[in-house]
Amino acid sequence: MGFGSRVRGLRLLGLLAAAVLVMFVARWSAASADVPALQFGLASWYGPGFHGEETASGEIFDQREMVAAHRTLPLGSVIRVTNLENGRRVTLRVIDRGPYGRNFRKGTIVDVSRGAASRLGFLKDGLVRVRLEVLNLPD
Repeated sequence: MGFGSRVRGLRLLGLLAAAVLVMFVARWSAASADVPALQFGLASWYGPGFHGEETASGEIFDQREMVAAHRTLPLGSVIRVTNLENGRRVTLRVIDRGPYGRNFRKGTIVDVSRGAASRLGFLKDGLVRVRLEVLNLPD
């Protein structure tokens, strides 16, 4: 194999490596772009029926903790949920998937734990208008 064919081989290998890198960066950027940093909708709460059960993340759900369920945010994301009716806000970790069913069809974008609902001041109401901010996505 001559010197010229080696150079062509190295160039081809370099182009292939660059193409793979571009595809990786494009895919990573697209995944990050798919996560809206700010969402508005309804929040519901869940607790007693799921307390002690395994969540989608593998953690055991404790209704007193500051945790949430979201349909699309990566598990482990940190979010801030603000009750738009009274201004109260909490910081939560997404450890589960939801909401589903009737509440989702009503426009619910997040299910929060009973403890979070208590701090947000909507335990009795069951549903409340919220702003959801993504603070941190997992690595």
